[in-house]
Amino acid sequence: MPKILQHTGGDVVEVILADHRWFEEALRELRDVESDRAAVLADLATVLIAHAEAEESKVYPQLRKKDAIDAEEVEHSEHEHDEGNEALLELMEVEDTASEEFGDKTHELSEALSHHLDEEERDVLNPARTDVSQQVRDDLGEKFSAERARLIDSGAGSIENVRKLVAAAKKKEQKKS
Repeated sequence: MPKILQHTGGDVVEVILADHRWFEEALRELRDVESDRAAVLADLATVLIAHAEAEESKVYPQLRKKDAIDAEEVEHSEHEHDEGNEALLELMEVEDTASEEFGDKTHELSEALSHHLDEEERDVLNPARTDVSQQVRDDLGEKFSAERARLIDSGAGSIENVRKLVAAAKKKEQKKS
């Protein structure tokens, strides 16, 4: 099982990419019938929620302020986090990790997450590399890492918290329509 990465800072692009590679490894572990799927899922939920929340509170607003990304890109990324959280919750609610349903829900989470990672790397992280100074990226890396660690320590990946986030996202979506 991939060990949870503890970041202390550095270039925010590299820190986020390290998490993305960790997510991919965790998804491989979830597909492996011989792995401790419940433990992998618990770690994945914790890191995934902490990562997304830290991006939304610390990274996206600063990249927006620096004109590296626009409001539409922020909204799109946040919407994809919401979709990923919903797929994560559906997987967490499957009781039998050896069931076909667990495999199906793992696939749905994998699809949502892979799509988001690809888009974020192209449409958010590339502009961060080219339009934001190294000093700002290092400062953001430190802030992102600190917030991510705080959220991990607070149990951000608990099923209760994931349910709360999914409910809040649905409420926000209903207000729009």
